[in-house]
Amino acid sequence: MQNSTLHKLIISCLLFLVACKHHQTITKTEEPVSETKTELTSSFSAIKKEYAVKLSVPEKNIQNEKLYRFIKEWYGTPYKYAGKTKQGIDCSGLASILYSQVYKKQLSASSKNQYDDCKKINIKDATEGDLVFFKISGNTASHVGVYLQNNKFVHSSTTKGVMISDLNEPYFKKYYLGCGKVK
Repeated sequence: MQNSTLHKLIISCLLFLVACKHHQTITKTEEPVSETKTELTSSFSAIKKEYAVKLSVPEKNIQNEKLYRFIKEWYGTPYKYAGKTKQGIDCSGLASILYSQVYKKQLSASSKNQYDDCKKINIKDATEGDLVFFKISGNTASHVGVYLQNNKFVHSSTTKGVMISDLNEPYFKKYYLGCGKVK
């Protein structure tokens, strides 16, 4: 069995077991255990506060609940070349999964192909969800991140895993290649 198929099978089994473990029988005298709208709102409110600080923006600027919940869920996942799971993920895998889950769009598998598939734009025109590319090794895109706001982007770093970085950091300025909108 291939590694990715085995990983999918294991993850499916774990999700099934977790779902079964948390299943409760509700009697007429019991209230169902679930998050109320207020709890969901307040938990997103906490996420808004957390990411407003990380991005150095007002809380009102954190609007895309799916995006920031996705980032929170994956934040800190270690880097693994060609990885696409919570056990390890690379930069293009993160961009691809993020786009699939948040924007319902499919991206190519590699940062080079993702770069080739984008409509190039000036970084000054970047909006949340655009892709930012770097040529760290070679003459073409070898690293990708997803632009958030205030020159910040989420990516999978080889040293720290999934994290948020700033385009103004000298390292990223040195290797910056371009920005693009997914077609």
